[in-house]
Amino acid sequence: MPALPSLPALPTLPSPRRLRDAPLVRRALGSVVHAGRRAVEWYGAVAPGTRAADSFGSMGPGSCIAFPPATLAGTAAIHVGADTLVGRSATLTVGYGDGRPLPQRGLVLGERCVIGARSTLTAHESIEIGDDVWFGQGVFVSDASHGYQDPATPVGRQLGRHQPVRVGSGTWVGHHAILLPGTVLGRNVVVAAGSVVRGEVPDHCVVAGVPARVVRRLDPGVGWVGDDPADVRPAWSPEEVTAYLAAREAAGR
Repeated sequence: MPALPSLPALPTLPSPRRLRDAPLVRRALGSVVHAGRRAVEWYGAVAPGTRAADSFGSMGPGSCIAFPPATLAGTAAIHVGADTLVGRSATLTVGYGDGRPLPQRGLVLGERCVIGARSTLTAHESIEIGDDVWFGQGVFVSDASHGYQDPATPVGRQLGRHQPVRVGSGTWVGHHAILLPGTVLGRNVVVAAGSVVRGEVPDHCVVAGVPARVVRRLDPGVGWVGDDPADVRPAWSPEEVTAYLAAREAAGR
């Protein structure tokens, strides 16, 4: 009996995993995912003209609270100036969330501010941030803490007194710094990363440490003076800063 002719082999189909990991497929799917994420961030942002922004006390043109925020509460008492950016996963709250009347201007952010991602500003009565203030990531600011004097009551239920916080215009607050209740920062102050600040800091000072202390201050006509009077850094004009940066770039540094 003659042998039957052999049938051609069936083509081997790629596994779903290999198909998923194919360069062209991976590239196409990645583009779709990232485009979708950008769309969600764009339409989820709190900006003038959105319903979310309408719940705020005020929000100036050009301002934006990036999506997703961590917590937004008491927004009727939050006022945001023009061209201010609040980063992702930030917390902005006013009040205690228990139905008490809110202050009219519990949390005020000035114009052209940048509040870094994951920062927390929680105002029970009053936090005011001036114009052109920049926060790094993870900065924490509160105008009230917890008491601990009653040993029979959990600390979380012992509400401390309100102490307003003020941050002067032009100030920079580094990553993960903490501004405790009652902090008043002057204009153009630098707060080093990780510092814990309480009390009043004059204009044009650099503070650092836990607790923070002034480590450098501007002495007009002399420069930026450190703890050692001989440790002086020059005070430059904007034109001198521009020239210095241009010289560094030309030197390849």
